[in-house]
Amino acid sequence: MNEKDIQDALKRSVQTEKNAMNFYQIAASHMTDAGAIKTFELLAREERDHAEQFFASYEGSDMPSFDDFIDAPPDNESDWLSDLDKTLLSDFSERKAMEFAMDKELNLEKSLREMAAKIEDADVRAIFEANAKSTHNHYVLIESEYARLMG
Repeated sequence: MNEKDIQDALKRSVQTEKNAMNFYQIAASHMTDAGAIKTFELLAREERDHAEQFFASYEGSDMPSFDDFIDAPPDNESDWLSDLDKTLLSDFSERKAMEFAMDKELNLEKSLREMAAKIEDADVRAIFEANAKSTHNHYVLIESEYARLMG
């Protein structure tokens, strides 16, 4: 990958992590189970941390400060949020939200690992690899919480 492609990947990753953070925040606000709420609030904080890691490596000048970016309104057209608005909120349940989140986390992990494999810069590749590992852990956490909820 050339430097422009790497920077584009970093910028997209910042946005993806923010979208995931916003999803977990919104979904948590609709939940009633204390354990599920706690899990999604934790995931939202971790997605914010992921966004910050990607942001720190992004060298472009077309984004506001990290705090301004992260505090901006959610992108309701994103993959993470458009389905939430269209499907999940109309008939919301913790089960559906967790199933959706597990699917998204698996796909994101795969995407991050594929991107890492294309990046020659060891420092940037390490960011993608670390986030892929953390994303896998998100899946495992959600799966565990899902099992608890489903008894």
